[in-house]
Amino acid sequence: MKERLAALLEPVVADLGYELLLLEFNPHKGAASLRLFIDAPGGVGLEDCARVSREVAATLDVEDPIPQSYQLEVSSPGLDRPLVKPEHFRRFRGEQVRVEMLVPVGGRRRFRGVLLEAGDREVVLQMPDGPVTLPLSGIERARLVPDFDKKSAEEDRTH
Repeated sequence: MKERLAALLEPVVADLGYELLLLEFNPHKGAASLRLFIDAPGGVGLEDCARVSREVAATLDVEDPIPQSYQLEVSSPGLDRPLVKPEHFRRFRGEQVRVEMLVPVGGRRRFRGVLLEAGDREVVLQMPDGPVTLPLSGIERARLVPDFDKKSAEEDRTH
């Protein structure tokens, strides 16, 4: 279902000038939820989310791919933005990331380190005990770790 929804909605979001970063569908009985994370080169604001929400809702009303009632949420990626595609990982090389694997790698499922390299099939994190290579196909979820000190320093320089 998630793949079907992504195939249906990604072109709608792209036609509006945004990137569909991540689609989460939780088919809970009675109260399913569909959450879209969108981004754009200049960032995403509340009006952007509302615009995408209106278009996506209209598409879903016409296509009716979800057989139950659901709640639609369109959101910006936020400071702990999800990393899904290889290009997302490449864009944030040098940043601190948190990765959760589907199956253990080297006896662990959760990793937190600096993103050193990002290819089409794997990423390399610098961990306290050395680098670790993780296959992209095995990543359940990955997010940036917000660096509030860095953000505060950047804001201080601009004000």
